[in-house]
Amino acid sequence: MKNWAAFIRLARPHQYLKNGFIFLPLFFSYQFTHWQLLLRVTLSFLVFCLAASSVYVLNDLKDIQDDRLHPVKKNRPLASGAISVTEAGFFWILLALSSLMLTLIFPDFSVLMLTAGYIGMNIAYSFSLKHIPIVDVVTIASGFVLRVCVGGRAAGIPVSHWIVLMTFLLALFLALAKRRDDLLLAVDGKHLRRSLNGYTMEYVSLSMGVMAAVTIVSYILYTLSPEVIIKHGSDKLYLTTFWVIVGLLRYLQITVVKNFSGSPTRALIQDVFLQIVIAGWIANFVLLLYINR
Repeated sequence: MKNWAAFIRLARPHQYLKNGFIFLPLFFSYQFTHWQLLLRVTLSFLVFCLAASSVYVLNDLKDIQDDRLHPVKKNRPLASGAISVTEAGFFWILLALSSLMLTLIFPDFSVLMLTAGYIGMNIAYSFSLKHIPIVDVVTIASGFVLRVCVGGRAAGIPVSHWIVLMTFLLALFLALAKRRDDLLLAVDGKHLRRSLNGYTMEYVSLSMGVMAAVTIVSYILYTLSPEVIIKHGSDKLYLTTFWVIVGLLRYLQITVVKNFSGSPTRALIQDVFLQIVIAGWIANFVLLLYINR
């Protein structure tokens, strides 16, 4: 029983919240109540849960020695010895193959290609890209964009360039916040990740401020765009900007003041303020795009 619990921890199911981006194309196309499309997107969500878990297992396999020196990561199943390297290797193969096999139920072959691309990109990330400053955070942000694209392909819904752009910007902001948290965990003045040699606290904090500003401006442009107003039949979308601004300010506070941005999903799970903001944004959009439509 203890071993099964360790495998579940290794898969990091709490990180599946990130896969919620898969539902964005469905939400913004007013098809969220279409049960057949919702089922397809939910299945693609499951595909990415398996794919993401395979990525986390591979990353832990690659970083097992570094994790043993980390004040928090040393408690992970592999680093702590709760699971052997061989067991984790078989688990990684099982998760990766299961995710790819599950994509075969979709008529659109691109779901398989995008999922394979996500896994391949993260293999490259684990072995080399994570050690290259800037490239590491861009790779993380690209993974979120792939999630959105998979959701669109699974439902047969074209993905708006606005969704792609803002998903990338927000994900880049979150990735930079995670790097700032990594900088705080230096041991004896030495960074626990090679890419951190290309970052400083000042640089990351400044970059986060820039990305927050660009994200807000892009979102305002999105809500005021004539094509978006015509598509959604509402010129009141700008009212949802309030939630975006407050949400980003809160996450900046969590990162800079509370120094707790190592895991965006844990921050969301534990922070009631963020939960209220996200719920408010969703409710505001539902009111404007679904109820008033």
